[in-house]
Amino acid sequence: MSLAFVIQTLASAVAVAAMVGLAAWARIAAPRPALDEAAARALIGEEFPDDPIDALHLTADGKGAIARSGERALIVFLRGDDYVARSMPWADAVAAQGQGGAVRLAFRDIAAPAARLSFAAWPPLA
Repeated sequence: MSLAFVIQTLASAVAVAAMVGLAAWARIAAPRPALDEAAARALIGEEFPDDPIDALHLTADGKGAIARSGERALIVFLRGDDYVARSMPWADAVAAQGQGGAVRLAFRDIAAPAARLSFAAWPPLA
């Protein structure tokens, strides 16, 4: 085994270890405070400015909210470092089945195919 081979192998191992470490570090999400009603209304209002909020339902863990706007459900939920907003028909949101204390809402979107939100009670009355 030549010295050049050993040096190249060691340099490659160090580079791979550095990339793995960087990838692991980059996946650490910044902490976000739990949503309260005012923060949820502000997020939903920013994402859906033309939709009035008829009723608002916060998740039990403060990581999401569903607002009813007529026959639409306006949904915000924490995904990684930031909140994601999606909408779906209210009837579909209410019909979603709970699994292990959480409700799974399926979207027709490849970027965010589903959200798993934990509510104290589901479906809401309003």
